Amino acid sequence: MTESPPPPACAPVAEPGLAPGPSTPRRLLPEDRIGAVLMALLALITFANVVVRYLTDQSFAWTEELSVVLMVLLTMVAASAAVVRNVHVRIEVLIDGASPARARALESLAALASVIAWLLLTGLGSRLAWDDYRFDVTTPGIGLPQWWYTIWLPILALLLAARCMQRLVRLWAPKS
Repeated sequence: MTESPPPPACAPVAEPGLAPGPSTPRRLLPEDRIGAVLMALLALITFANVVVRYLTDQSFAWTEELSVVLMVLLTMVAASAAVVRNVHVRIEVLIDGASPARARALESLAALASVIAWLLLTGLGSRLAWDDYRFDVTTPGIGLPQWWYTIWLPILALLLAARCMQRLVRLWAPKS
């Protein structure tokens, strides 16, 4: 019987209560529940549009606009869950063969860069939402106030910055 090789240094780290094991169910995060609601809304809207288009040769004008917004929200919420579980997209070539100390330093650098990027997006997204509100910009498809959609960008970017900061703190927390 042969043993499997150890996982690379950048393999997802088993976080207590987060990593699924053979007998441990994965703990649901708030992001999982929000993502499920967003996905259900997206499926329901798309299904309704397909049925109406099939039966009447017409389609709801608002479905594409709302679907795009829901997909963006779903992407950001799912990215937040991926950061918490340490399964986010990354370039692993630099840390695959690295020592644990170097891998930790590189992961810390990546987490810090992510925090900075998400905080920048929070600031820029806030300005965008404020401008949409201040100048009374409406959506092209159905004429809703644009800020109803753009306000979620800074909120979710701030959530992602907080989750990346949690990741950074976990990397440097003393192991018990």
